[in-house]
Amino acid sequence: MTSTKRKMALGGHLNIWIYNHYADPPERQATRTFDLAAELVKKGHQVTIFAASFSHYTFQETRTYHFNFYRSERIQGVRFTWLRTFPYQKNDWRRVVNMLTYCLGAGLASFRGKPDVIIGVTVHPFAAFLAYLVSLLKHARFYFEITDLWPETLIEFGKLSAESRVAKSLYALEKFLMQHAVNIIVLHRYLNVYTHPRGIPNEKLVWIPHGANLAHYHDLPPYAGKHKQELFTIMYTGGIVWSNDLDTIIEAAALVKHIPVQFIIVGDGTDKPRLEEKVRRMGLENVNFHPVVPKSELSRVMAQADAFIMGMRNFKLYEYGISTNKLITYLASQRPILFAGLTPGNPVAEANAGFVTPTENPQSLAEAIQRLVSLTPEERAALGQNGLRYLKQYHDIALLANRLEAVLCS
Repeated sequence: MTSTKRKMALGGHLNIWIYNHYADPPERQATRTFDLAAELVKKGHQVTIFAASFSHYTFQETRTYHFNFYRSERIQGVRFTWLRTFPYQKNDWRRVVNMLTYCLGAGLASFRGKPDVIIGVTVHPFAAFLAYLVSLLKHARFYFEITDLWPETLIEFGKLSAESRVAKSLYALEKFLMQHAVNIIVLHRYLNVYTHPRGIPNEKLVWIPHGANLAHYHDLPPYAGKHKQELFTIMYTGGIVWSNDLDTIIEAAALVKHIPVQFIIVGDGTDKPRLEEKVRRMGLENVNFHPVVPKSELSRVMAQADAFIMGMRNFKLYEYGISTNKLITYLASQRPILFAGLTPGNPVAEANAGFVTPTENPQSLAEAIQRLVSLTPEERAALGQNGLRYLKQYHDIALLANRLEAVLCS
């Protein structure tokens, strides 16, 4: 029996350290790690998250350090160790330095304490590799959580050649981490299609997708199928980045400008200036951009929507399924969803929560928009309720935290 199992058998609780460069507190966007951690804390476990305080979404520093390179803060029982990292504004050498300074700071901040379990989380694998090294130093069990595949994502985005030394090194690091983890926590349901050919047994993978705490949406009023305002409002909330394919949404908006529909795009990101210029150049008056809002105010903004919309690029990555924060938020909204992308295990299709169209096809998306607008209010409200039922069955954060706890204690 391992020390972790022995500790749980004796009625004890775990000390869990999570290394996630981009983990956010509850008022910001990427709250998956925090939401799971908060549930584990309710069960009596101690959880520390090592995260950078420099926001990847606003490119701004969110904490004050004076002469320190890290600081601690407890939020709803979860201990955040915030790390000062090198600033950047786009994906260039400065972001690489940002990653390296995260690893340096997190390593130095890890000397004190004795964890039972350590979880290393991608986006980038360097944080996960640091977590593995700390697990050796602390004699703790190591778990690898894959939120993004590196270098596969960089190769798909055209940022890296598959034959380059960098790509081959990243593939080797990724395989090393998968081999040495007790279990691999995955967000994408069919990631075994990617991992099994690399020699990783399917039973090593544990599917824990993005989840929602429904208590956060109590302020969101129920949806009856149509608001009183004159225009039917379709909303996008989330990162405004190239991979989310807002181009298709904007081009579809141009095709339906003759009907009373408006599109509201809420968020920030590296692609926002280009897309704002595109809307101006196309002369679209039915598309409006709004700045990112704190998560605590998101319900107020979402209440203005009649439907939500999202797109995705035509990438091989999506053959492994999809799990995004924004899609979970949309399901919780009780509004119908327009999803421009084909992927196995698509929650919108499985839940019958809206309409799904082919990837990067503005014409098909425009036709789906017109179909949605033509439905009766009762039919639209029923689609929204389908999404909520699906969310409660598969993505309730308490259920996902139970699954994670069972894995960490096994």
